Amino acid sequence: MESVQAIKQRFGIIGDDPKLNRAVEKAIQVAPTDISVLVTGESGVGKESIPKIIHALSHRKHGKYIAVNCGAIPEGTIDSELFGHEKGAFTGATQTRNGYFEVADGGTIFLDEVGELPLPTQVRLLRVLENGEFIKVGSSKVQKTNVRIVAATNINMFESIKKEKFREDLYYRLSTVEINLPPLRERKDDIHLLFRKFASDFGLKYKMPTIKLEDDAVALMQKYRWGGNIRQLRNIAEQISVLEQNRSINAEVLKHYLPDVGSNLPAVISEKRQESDFSNEREILYKVLFDMKSDLNDLKKLTLKLMQEGDSQQVQDDNEGLIQKIYGNSGDDIDEADIDEDELSVLQIPQQNTASQRQEEKDKYYFAEEIEEEETLSLQDKELELIKKSLERHGGKRKAAAEELGISERTLYRKIKQYNL
Repeated sequence: MESVQAIKQRFGIIGDDPKLNRAVEKAIQVAPTDISVLVTGESGVGKESIPKIIHALSHRKHGKYIAVNCGAIPEGTIDSELFGHEKGAFTGATQTRNGYFEVADGGTIFLDEVGELPLPTQVRLLRVLENGEFIKVGSSKVQKTNVRIVAATNINMFESIKKEKFREDLYYRLSTVEINLPPLRERKDDIHLLFRKFASDFGLKYKMPTIKLEDDAVALMQKYRWGGNIRQLRNIAEQISVLEQNRSINAEVLKHYLPDVGSNLPAVISEKRQESDFSNEREILYKVLFDMKSDLNDLKKLTLKLMQEGDSQQVQDDNEGLIQKIYGNSGDDIDEADIDEDELSVLQIPQQNTASQRQEEKDKYYFAEEIEEEETLSLQDKELELIKKSLERHGGKRKAAAEELGISERTLYRKIKQYNL
């Protein structure tokens, strides 16, 4: 069995990080067997090297090795690509075609981005893994194949399974052995080694002196996040090799080639936290809408009372209370200049109203009530959802829930009765 260092040299793998060495060691150990392997890691970490090592060190090394990018094949044709099709199976199928699993019989198939496979194709792949059988598109004949499958993905498979985008049984069939490649930011000591290799290669390619990094530039590279990993590092080495006249690169020059260098240090926000933040913001928005609706209802009640009772002392008191509720607890703090003309026109009490004017205003009020009754079911559902959440959070205590919702306990009780909670 070849050593880890010998294999890395043979396949052009640069670096001496313990996690990288462990991944290569696992590939060497699993190669002589026929068990399925799943290679995981972020995009650009070099996952394609592992299946090549496994194939080259296996008893299938004289068979075919086919690499398939599952994410690059359209969903409508991927079954045909993998398993083949019969003539006339679909529009454009003018002749019978052999799929990769038939062509690679006795060899190895590398399924890159396997997490992008559509669910119907996942069912077909599971059958191949379990008993080596497949059926061409448009055929009823079961065929056999003897293929070793190595898959790779850069997504979180457990999250994909949870969202029902990937079959759990297929995941466990593919990941009999899982090999994880670390991201470049976790291989700080390897970053400069890789850059020097790329710089040397591009110097020879473009017939130019090899660029070198000064100490401050090396330090900056080791602090950088490298979202694109080795692929990004290689592209930057090529850009600098072509564009810079001065072949000694310091940190100031390097910053121009590192996007968002100030904010691209490790700081990962989990998807779960993002969803939680969005949920909180949504609840706050619902609460604001709920409060606005409550104020509007109070205003309409006051308007109706005004039209029915006229300019009574009780109406004036209710009007003053409503203004305080909207603009603050202290009436002394209310400045008439802070209330716009439209609001004043609504809140001011008309001194003289004829019977016909009152009837006209009353008709307007009832028209507004009809509009309110036609509000969308969606808003009612959100209101119901918000009340339920608040009651659950406070163990059914209406007083605490009402305080959180910003409404009176009496209003909350009415809503509970309305929604049969």
